[in-house]
Amino acid sequence: MQKGESPRRVIIMGAGGRDFHNFNMAFRDDPSVRVVAFTAAQIPGIEEKVYPATLAGLLYPEGIPIVAEERLPELVRLNRVNEVVLAYSDISHEVVGHHASVALAAGADFVLLGPERTMLRTRIPVISVCAVRTGCGKSQLTRHICDLLRRRGISTVVIRHPMAYGDLTRQRVQRFASGADLDAAQCTIEEREEYEPLIGRKAIVYAGVDYRNILTQVEQERPQVVLWDGGNNDFPFIHSDLELVVLDPFRPGHGMLYHPGETNLRRADVLVINKVNTAPPHCVERVLEIVRQVNPKAILVQTASTYQVDRAAVIHGKSVVVIEDGPTVTHGGMSFGAGYLAARDLGAGKIVNPRPFLQGTLRETFAAYRHIGEVLPAMGYGPQQMADLEATINAIPADLVLVATPVDLGRLLRLNKETVRLTYEMEALGEPSPEAIIDGFIEGRGLTSQGVV
Repeated sequence: MQKGESPRRVIIMGAGGRDFHNFNMAFRDDPSVRVVAFTAAQIPGIEEKVYPATLAGLLYPEGIPIVAEERLPELVRLNRVNEVVLAYSDISHEVVGHHASVALAAGADFVLLGPERTMLRTRIPVISVCAVRTGCGKSQLTRHICDLLRRRGISTVVIRHPMAYGDLTRQRVQRFASGADLDAAQCTIEEREEYEPLIGRKAIVYAGVDYRNILTQVEQERPQVVLWDGGNNDFPFIHSDLELVVLDPFRPGHGMLYHPGETNLRRADVLVINKVNTAPPHCVERVLEIVRQVNPKAILVQTASTYQVDRAAVIHGKSVVVIEDGPTVTHGGMSFGAGYLAARDLGAGKIVNPRPFLQGTLRETFAAYRHIGEVLPAMGYGPQQMADLEATINAIPADLVLVATPVDLGRLLRLNKETVRLTYEMEALGEPSPEAIIDGFIEGRGLTSQGVV
């Protein structure tokens, strides 16, 4: 910045994750920039907070306000904003264009920050797992890779994409190695969905807000491999030596229609087409056609998403309320998930539509995402949503609750119905398999077993 010049004024559009990371990487310590606000979308309840001064740095002694996205045009004009930076994921290219138009009409430039400007680097080998849409099965692939590395005795730490919806100062760096760690951090349902299955595999999981600090602490653990577990369809925060990206044939073509999923599709070293066992064959072929056209150099892998249901026989003939993974059937755009398929396959007498029985904030969720089918998303971004989810489930006249989210809701909520849990994992279909690819990575990096169990 030249002497006498005013700082460039910036607003970052986000959803409690990528927005904070982009600020930390590109703007926090730059005196030529003033970030005047974050705007919030997608995640309920994160607006009207403040990004705290303890995280924002010396240039922001009062922190940075987080406001509702609807106020963007007003904020641009009132603050004479020069740039609007879009920093959240799983939105269509059309919506990206609308956001650009709003920013431009209000008088600001519209900016997307790329991977090289926002990625951290480490000397530890990094494998990243990302996707082209929310709900493709990247968590299944992360778990699968964790299992492969553990069986080969390779020490691994997982770094998870942020879910920074609570006390941001407390969430600066989070380390999870046990259920007690999750309880102490008062993790939401959405956080537990990602962390619990990994902790169950004896993995150490890091997450939070300040990923430079997080990576420094991970390096002190001295793992042989860092495994990046992506969120939504965002690209990694850490430069990766092997990028695996998951596609969903139930949404063929979506890899070319959503931001930044198309970025992942074009960057990937390995493209994993999941759910091949249940998707229509013509949809699988459509995905294959797109992959061959857009990223012909990527290694192609096909996998199955298989489910297991405890006490599956009790579902037959019963009326069932199906609880699906929240993000998959909200901003992920799916009308159903594995739970609905399982209830149908196992002969449920009736899948009860939850709409007439919605309580509190769940009414707002269904109003915002009208595509949701006869399932109930496991919304639990905070205490109020968890209370509303509990009240809704208890109000639905059904014999059973089929819980098709990785969290044991029966332990977190006080439910008046019997619960049956569904879990789902990834299985290789033919060659090349994820196992062969990970073995090649281990060999290529000269990694040797440390006897990890």
